[in-house]
Amino acid sequence: MKGPLFYSKILLFGEYGIIRDSKGLSIPYNFYNGALKKDENPSEAAIKSNGHLRRYVSYLENLQSEQPELVSFDLTTLKNDVETGMYFDSSIPQGYGVGSSGALVAAIYDKYAQNKITVLENLTREKLLQLKTIFGQMESFFHGKSSGLDPLNSYLSIPILINSKDHIEATGIPTQSLQGNGAVFLIDSGIVGETAPMVNIFMEKLKDQGFRTMLKLQFIKHTDACVENFLGGDMKSLFANTKKLSKVVLNHFKPMIPEQFHGIWQEGIDSNDYYLKLCGSGGGGYILGFTQDLEKAKRALKEYKLEVVYQF
Repeated sequence: MKGPLFYSKILLFGEYGIIRDSKGLSIPYNFYNGALKKDENPSEAAIKSNGHLRRYVSYLENLQSEQPELVSFDLTTLKNDVETGMYFDSSIPQGYGVGSSGALVAAIYDKYAQNKITVLENLTREKLLQLKTIFGQMESFFHGKSSGLDPLNSYLSIPILINSKDHIEATGIPTQSLQGNGAVFLIDSGIVGETAPMVNIFMEKLKDQGFRTMLKLQFIKHTDACVENFLGGDMKSLFANTKKLSKVVLNHFKPMIPEQFHGIWQEGIDSNDYYLKLCGSGGGGYILGFTQDLEKAKRALKEYKLEVVYQF
């Protein structure tokens, strides 16, 4: 048995901001993927994954009995598949901000949800929101609280524009130019990040009036501008706004940036060779980078392996 592949995702813009109604832009990242599988001779990783799935099935049973109008699953088949060794075979790194739990949620919904909303139908705003709500509840098992965006992206495999909490739409992004010098890239911090503690730090900071003001007047303003610039293909403005965003994050989101990156973060802002930003909740995992000259960025960051996500 082998199910369809579900891809990782990258939230290009909107981390933390979307909690406070900023815009956001999430794109599929096909470099990593996962699928539901069964093997005759399961590996240690497969057995471990199967154990996680057993606990997850109990959670989904409760979810279905508490909110029957939200989602219903073919629990008999799901339980039987898990009992007979089904696991999630995934190359998506966990704790890296690229949606490992999102891909699993998408795979389970795709195979076991009844009356599911499919990718092939006309995806109205209502249907997208309904899917996002279902996925948010399904993914809460992993993070405590989830927006549902990661599974939505993985399930649909198309870029998603978040205008606000209850206004999301499928979108197109400018075509890549593989000859272009400009690029969005990932740097591996070498540390596994935990989402929940980072979100807790953010929620604590929100109690401070000064932080809330900064968020609205700077962080959300620059995030919204970056989304508009990117979708509009206005790369010159995009880099100006990404620089502003990078500065704000360094000044106000320090706990979310692994300490050994504080220096190179500042160097990018000073040299304009690249600008760094958080990828997901931070605390480890990947860091996102934007550059107008990929070769220059590679030289400046020669100690790190850059993974190019998008070229223009």
